[in-house]
Amino acid sequence: MADPAEHATRCGFVALIGAPNVGKSTLVNALVGAKVSIVTPKVQTTRTLVRGIAIEGPAQLIFVDTPGIFSPRRRLDRAMVGSAWGSTQDADLVALLIDSKKGIKDDDEAVLSALGDVRPVKVLVLNKVDLIDKPSLLTLTQTLNERATFAATFMISALSGYGVADLRSWFAARVPPGPWLYPEDQISDAPLRQLAAEITREKLYLRLHQELPYQSTVETEVWKELKDGSVRIEQTIYVERESQRKIVLGNAGQTIKAIGAAARADIAVAIEQPAHLFLHVKVREGWGDDPERYREMGLEFPKE
Repeated sequence: MADPAEHATRCGFVALIGAPNVGKSTLVNALVGAKVSIVTPKVQTTRTLVRGIAIEGPAQLIFVDTPGIFSPRRRLDRAMVGSAWGSTQDADLVALLIDSKKGIKDDDEAVLSALGDVRPVKVLVLNKVDLIDKPSLLTLTQTLNERATFAATFMISALSGYGVADLRSWFAARVPPGPWLYPEDQISDAPLRQLAAEITREKLYLRLHQELPYQSTVETEVWKELKDGSVRIEQTIYVERESQRKIVLGNAGQTIKAIGAAARADIAVAIEQPAHLFLHVKVREGWGDDPERYREMGLEFPKE
């Protein structure tokens, strides 16, 4: 690729917002062309702002995958929703993602009602359009455009990739002129230790999403580069009760072994080097009310 200095470079932040489970993380991964955000069927999988970086011509695009916006009940919920709305304040463009198959639900209504306070240019992105008939899709599009002011509407399937290239090109043409903020080959601003912990958390949710509550988190405790070019990674899965620890371990440790094997494979691909992953499970009561844990996740600790 030609040196970006030869062109009038552009660079900007695009915040992806929406209700839980509308496909924001899947879309960020599709826009970047690599896995930078974890994806599970469990709502509120994304807890912090995950930034994926893509190059489109002379433009560098920083996509901000935000936690789903919904009616918060717990302290962690409030921190995540606050983080999502906060991302729109610093963005150059904001994309509202709607699951076209589900249509406008209560959480979507809450987002739509607050969109008027969002200053940047907004675009409407209808996801999963391959799962809805065309007349219904057109009606949904018209209804949403009557509810808020959007500069453009895109119909995509983040999973299959349909329409994603056009969306990325539109963003690239509209972010402001300016120098790139990251090296050309960087696809995320998340430290590798954090990305590895997120990958393990994804596997944990995929394996146990019906059994394990939100009161679990993963922290990378050891990251040691070895002489043979591989890396030794030690992580701790924290839960709030002993009963949850037993669920994560599984009978004779089979569950934790399966989670570790799946996580290790994805981590090795993400960091582009062989990985040796060792998982531990510990009980940390009340971590959901510990300000230090929120700081480690990049969230503000709600006072109430």
